[in-house]
Amino acid sequence: MYAIVESGGRQYRAEEGLSFSVEKLPYEVGDVIELANVLLLATEDGVQVGQPTVSGAKVKATVVDQYRGKKIFVWKYRPKQRYRNRKGHRQSYTKLRVDEIIAG
Repeated sequence: MYAIVESGGRQYRAEEGLSFSVEKLPYEVGDVIELANVLLLATEDGVQVGQPTVSGAKVKATVVDQYRGKKIFVWKYRPKQRYRNRKGHRQSYTKLRVDEIIAG
């Protein structure tokens, strides 16, 4: 059994017992949250595709970690003009562990 959920404008595959990382959510480590934007739900009985979401379906997950990703560098460069600019960025993430998938 798995579900496709939406968080932060992106889609993630959620299976019970497994973890996945989403963009930072405003919760503390150990909090239990519900993801209600379930776009697809696959069970033993078949697949339910939402229009746009599956009604009544929810994914319960526990916040495992709040962390920051690897640093990336953004370069701007203009040839023949002596313009060089380097900036660094680290994205914040929230790691979720799926506890339960509730079908609607």
